[in-house]
Amino acid sequence: MGKILIVDDSQFNRVMLSDMLKDYEIIEAENGVKAIEIIKSHAEDLSLILLDRVMPEMDGLEVLDIIGKNKLIDDIPIIMISSDDSPKNIHKAYELGVTEFIRRPFDALVVQKRCHNIIALYSKQKKLMDMFADQFYEREKNSHMMVDILAHIVEFRNNECGLHVKNVQTYTEILLRELLKITDKYKLSEKDIENIKNASAFHDIGKISVPDAILNKPGRFTAEEFNIMKSHSAEGAKMLADLPFYKNEPIVKLSYAIARWHHERWDGRGYPDGLKGDDIPISAQVVSLADVYDALTADRVYKSAFTHEKAMEMILNGECGVFNPLLLKCIEQAQDEMRAVKEKGLSSRDEQEIKAFARDLIKNDELYSNM
Repeated sequence: MGKILIVDDSQFNRVMLSDMLKDYEIIEAENGVKAIEIIKSHAEDLSLILLDRVMPEMDGLEVLDIIGKNKLIDDIPIIMISSDDSPKNIHKAYELGVTEFIRRPFDALVVQKRCHNIIALYSKQKKLMDMFADQFYEREKNSHMMVDILAHIVEFRNNECGLHVKNVQTYTEILLRELLKITDKYKLSEKDIENIKNASAFHDIGKISVPDAILNKPGRFTAEEFNIMKSHSAEGAKMLADLPFYKNEPIVKLSYAIARWHHERWDGRGYPDGLKGDDIPISAQVVSLADVYDALTADRVYKSAFTHEKAMEMILNGECGVFNPLLLKCIEQAQDEMRAVKEKGLSSRDEQEIKAFARDLIKNDELYSNM
């Protein structure tokens, strides 16, 4: 049995509607202010809202405006009831988000049928949305799982902390979001951020080609060994470029750019191509900084972990190469968040977050626009 909120300043109207809808549990509000209070505290329990158009203190249109601006409800249908069925009034109600409009005086059977049908329709829609969210979650989980497995193959050979790939992904997202706050220079969308974050997992894929003796050497490299180690950037890019399938997919192209150029530096003193400034793709620039921060603050075969404070000092002083000044500003402003991730360990996106993202895709019609 669903729960219906009836909002009407007339007690007579509330009683009459309650009698018509006696198969449902009824909550009553005598004005718009009370209705907003109830919606804030009982939104998850409501199946439908019947909203009077004309009320003192706050009328129905004002209630709809507050609901919309504050995003109080997303998937609860609202039926507006009014004796004014002028096109202007009806159009305004629909613009503000009502599902249906019923003219007063109303027919009991019409009210019963419309309420029943709308509740049933929204219930089916919610079940379909939940079903899609479950499927989307499974697909996302499997996709992330495969990325993690492939990336951790490199970590296993490199004798690195098992969280390196995850940490680099998290730091990459943090830095990208901070970058969006301070500049619109790079025109990054939410999809771009997600793709760069995922592609960052392959930044060191080329280390598969580096011999174990060099990869896990505890001491300093000879010049020859260092050249072999540096080759992992170009080798990783070549592996991705030589894929027989999917090489033209955006995430593969991003992975190529990140794998090849995440050791380039802003002043042109990086490798393998000596790119300078924004000739280095922003994806590779951000992953480079995320990678350096995690490498400094983690134990490696050749060193112990530095503190967050020491790592920040080394990065900002240029001891790890020169980075984009905008990104240095980003890491300074986001350093508390970076340190928190390092101190408490990575908490990966959970099931509920993925499902919520799936529901948002449906509501925004992004799925249909991409088909």
